[in-house]
Amino acid sequence: MILSRIILGFLALGPMTGYDLKRHFDSSAAYFWSADKAQIYRTLSSLVADGLAETEVVPGDGAPDRILHRITSAGQDALSAWLDSPLDRQSERDPFLARLFFAGDDRQRVHQLVTSRRGALADFVAELEQIRSRIPEVTRTQDPAAWLRVQTLEHGIASGQHELSWLETLLEDVP
Repeated sequence: MILSRIILGFLALGPMTGYDLKRHFDSSAAYFWSADKAQIYRTLSSLVADGLAETEVVPGDGAPDRILHRITSAGQDALSAWLDSPLDRQSERDPFLARLFFAGDDRQRVHQLVTSRRGALADFVAELEQIRSRIPEVTRTQDPAAWLRVQTLEHGIASGQHELSWLETLLEDVP
């Protein structure tokens, strides 16, 4: 359900194709939610079937036709209801932490696991920082919605930096 509400949120920003949505996930939501192409298209189909989104075929000029998705008023209502609903605690599902938990006394395994995570996370934080560098400064009073989207990106960067610091401490303590 959360994926469908996130897609409705993107569609509330403006009409999009499935390709556009995938691009938005990869460039603006990846720090808090991921979705592959198949999940996005499957969810779009469900949203259309449920009347929460509608489609328009845009003829391709020498290219395949594009299917543009728009949020409907029922979709706006569903998005609003989700935004206003109480927050449920989401279970953490982190394969790295599960492996670390069971790594035991094998120091080499722990070192490799932590080093691998650190490298991947450093790359991800650098990617988020690149995205941030391309976004114009916006204040809360200029555009509250855009400002909040930037703040979620800032959260992703800060969380990644915090975890990188924690990983460095782990590496210092693992001989």
